[in-house]
Amino acid sequence: MRELIVEADGGSRGNPGPAGYGAVVIDAATGRILARTAEYLGVTTNNVAEYRGLLAGLRAARALDASAAVHVRMDSKLVVEQMTGRWKIRHPDLKPLAAEAAALFPPGRVTYEWIPRERNRHADRLANEAMDAGQRGEQWVLPPGEGDGEPAGADAQDTAASPASPASPASPASPDAADERAVTAADERAVTAADERAAGAVAAASAAPAPASSSVPAPASASSATPAAGWAPADLGPPTAFVLLRHGETPLTPQKRFSGSGGSDPSLSEVGREQAERVAAALARRGTIQAVVTSPLARTRETAKIVADRLGLEVAVEDGLRETDFGAWEGLTFGEVRERHPDDLAAWLASPDAAPTGGGESFTATAARVAAARDRLLAAYPGRTVLLVTHVTPIKTLVRLALGAPPESLFRMELSAASLSVVAYYADGNASLRLLNDTSHLRLP
Repeated sequence: MRELIVEADGGSRGNPGPAGYGAVVIDAATGRILARTAEYLGVTTNNVAEYRGLLAGLRAARALDASAAVHVRMDSKLVVEQMTGRWKIRHPDLKPLAAEAAALFPPGRVTYEWIPRERNRHADRLANEAMDAGQRGEQWVLPPGEGDGEPAGADAQDTAASPASPASPASPASPDAADERAVTAADERAVTAADERAAGAVAAASAAPAPASSSVPAPASASSATPAAGWAPADLGPPTAFVLLRHGETPLTPQKRFSGSGGSDPSLSEVGREQAERVAAALARRGTIQAVVTSPLARTRETAKIVADRLGLEVAVEDGLRETDFGAWEGLTFGEVRERHPDDLAAWLASPDAAPTGGGESFTATAARVAAARDRLLAAYPGRTVLLVTHVTPIKTLVRLALGAPPESLFRMELSAASLSVVAYYADGNASLRLLNDTSHLRLP
């Protein structure tokens, strides 16, 4: 089995402050650099930036060889200990990122090693380059003359001889020594046997394989990619675009009732079927959809069939795109839930880890499931434009993860029935939101 090495780093100048990450993928057999990636993240924390660097490195490794074994080396003790399950992940902003990382490769195929910062200079330099570029109002691009394929050791020598960035005298791409000592001590005190079991359960659940009911095709060959234009390097190929369609109205939609995957599974109303016809006509005019994938619930299947029939495409089913299970709240309005389950509702609004009354699904669990489905679909449809017919929470989650936004952003997005949103994903792990909640196709002529 081929072995790839991922070296990743991230940091912020302020914690929270202007942040960025860098990652490299190295061929373990030859020591040659196969891929580099970096990105300015805006304002966030050191730990979020470190996890984002890990994700970018793992995605780049997966794009190179999804069957490889991967050895991750980072100078973040926190990330290494949490990803191995030895430390519990307590911060809500880090849990979905860790779940995403765990889902990128099958269990047991990724190993982690902590290394001193001086051995992680390549990723550190890329992170600082990304932060410098962001503070200039630019996107990071691979500097001219730094093509992949050079020996990995060459960068360490260059970095050691180069001066620190003038934008940040210390150029910290990971927490300073005092901050790292404080984080390490706090987490070590928190480690118990129960914490280890909980951390292992989160990683195992997020890395679970696709359900047997999934009809998404197997990953396509990467050799079908064609060159792309734009900021991304030409060898990345075209992005994979997910056109996210919320299903049309059901009888519960205008009443604003909780309608997840654990309720009555309503079909479309007459209004909902008309909405589906309108979006089908709009997508047919654009002529860009190459595949249709739907949630298994009735309202999405019906919407997807109407659109796919108009486009002349088959419909694949992905179980990971189903709506959150709202437990005992299914079929109730927000006001009714507040009257009957006030404490549970307050906890749910305050934390993504809280589940609805009666064994429903938390937003943290939904995020792990949706992230795993996203990665399966990215592997199955590289470089293609795919219509995903799904629900409010999965769409908001995909948007949130693409933007690196916190879990509470789920409550700050509006998604209308039969609306369209678009997220593009690049081979180096970057993503961009291109459209959100477009309903122009529903307006009367």
